[in-house]
Amino acid sequence: MEIKQNTLYLTTQNSYVSRDHLTLRIEVERELKLAVPIHHLESICVFGQTLISPSALELCWEHGVPVNYFSENGYFLGRWEGVANTSVMLRRAQYRAADDPKAAASIARQIVAGKLQNSRQSLLRSARETDSPEEEKALRVAADEVLRILKRLREFQPVLVRAPSGSDGLDAIDGQPVRTLSGSDGPDASDSQRGGAQVEKLFYLDRIRGFEGQGANIYFKVFGLHLRQQRLDFPFTQRTRRPALDAMNCLLSFLYALVRHDCIAALCATGLDPFVGYLHADRPNRPGLALDLMEEFRPLIADRLAITLINRRQIEPKDFVPREGGAFELKKDTRKAVIAAYQTRKQDVITHPILNQEVRIGHLMLVQARILARHLRGDIPEYLPCVLR
Repeated sequence: MEIKQNTLYLTTQNSYVSRDHLTLRIEVERELKLAVPIHHLESICVFGQTLISPSALELCWEHGVPVNYFSENGYFLGRWEGVANTSVMLRRAQYRAADDPKAAASIARQIVAGKLQNSRQSLLRSARETDSPEEEKALRVAADEVLRILKRLREFQPVLVRAPSGSDGLDAIDGQPVRTLSGSDGPDASDSQRGGAQVEKLFYLDRIRGFEGQGANIYFKVFGLHLRQQRLDFPFTQRTRRPALDAMNCLLSFLYALVRHDCIAALCATGLDPFVGYLHADRPNRPGLALDLMEEFRPLIADRLAITLINRRQIEPKDFVPREGGAFELKKDTRKAVIAAYQTRKQDVITHPILNQEVRIGHLMLVQARILARHLRGDIPEYLPCVLR
């Protein structure tokens, strides 16, 4: 257990958190390990089996400190917080955009564009750093393929062609046949209109998700070439999750969980609902907007940090534990080391490409959440993702 950037990370299993006036006490087997005044914290991340007393939760609620629950391996389970301090008008605008097919598609397209651009920059960076001409060529070819997908995404203008009544449900979008939902999902006209809007939204987003999927396949196909050290110890063929079937996927999943936590916190601080997104479909207990926001940060922060940790031998094969069924898990001490490396990385300062101001990497999620809020309010015409060179 440790505190990083005003966030308390509870990684020791079977910990117990209690309240002592305005202080949280963390005990393991009835032995006090840490005492933290509540005003020193902005959030708490619980990994695995930890018990928090009702009075301690009440203290967190009183001071606006959310408690985020993860599985021991970093899979986000849920978030506990008091009544959120939100902007009603902003959330109304967020929900209206989510129900508007073209507005949702516009935001989703910008999100995917940001991810593809950052993925391409990561490929080009590794191409410059490698000593192998063959690997440089493979990385640059992959970067060019991602660029072609990015150009197609930018040129994509969805045009809906509805199937005539009595057809087999096949419509066409952008000249491609696609099977769709029924145009009506209820007995009355209003239900039919809502159903039509959902079909339209499905068309737009499925094509945009298709561009994202193509780019991800190309990106991960050569992901192993990023590694200049321990390549044989960290073989990578494809992205797998729940469970992660190799050490690299295990490390990536854990880092994605940390980024997702920061995206949820940034959206809540901005007044947005982290569970209503645009690119990711609505599902119970799924923070869709947080997943949307983190897309541009996957290659930018999580992937590059994983590559750096392995190339510097700060993470080695001995830091993972294989489980039944082929899954891999990070050891307890390794999780702490990864968290520390992630928090150190967040202290690095970059020049934000839109604001043209120096910003810590750890503040990028909050900056981007505010840019999204400005777009939803109508202050700027479109959402602008963060793309670093």
